[in-house]
Amino acid sequence: MIDAHKTSLLEQQCGEKGLRLTEQRRVIARVLEQSDDHPDVEELHARTAAIDANISVSTVYRTMRLFEEQGIIARHDFRDGRSRYETVPDEHHDHLIDVKNGHVIEFRNERIEQLQELIAEELGYRLVDHRLELYAVPMKKPNRSDLE
Repeated sequence: MIDAHKTSLLEQQCGEKGLRLTEQRRVIARVLEQSDDHPDVEELHARTAAIDANISVSTVYRTMRLFEEQGIIARHDFRDGRSRYETVPDEHHDHLIDVKNGHVIEFRNERIEQLQELIAEELGYRLVDHRLELYAVPMKKPNRSDLE
């Protein structure tokens, strides 16, 4: 449930950037911040419209574009034809995407982080940013008969 009295981190970031926050933008910011997935605009619209029926899909699109331009949210294209969003994380993480059901798993692996820095260094660069997306299918679980 959305707490109407608590200021979200996204709202604070908007204030710091001098963005005017309408009540509809507040609802969108709170819904996105409280999402534990990576919703697309249609999903955000459905969730926000359940709180405020006056929020249109175009308002959600415009708000997501504005938030992205200000660097307070991240947009992802996980090859499913939809832009999906998340708040800019406090700590870097990567994504594993289940191509069968679209489920997105966030993870951090220090060995991968070190290897990426090493690769950049070996090529004569200093890594300043990166984005890693792994696309996978669930491994087949063995049948009982396979184990005998």
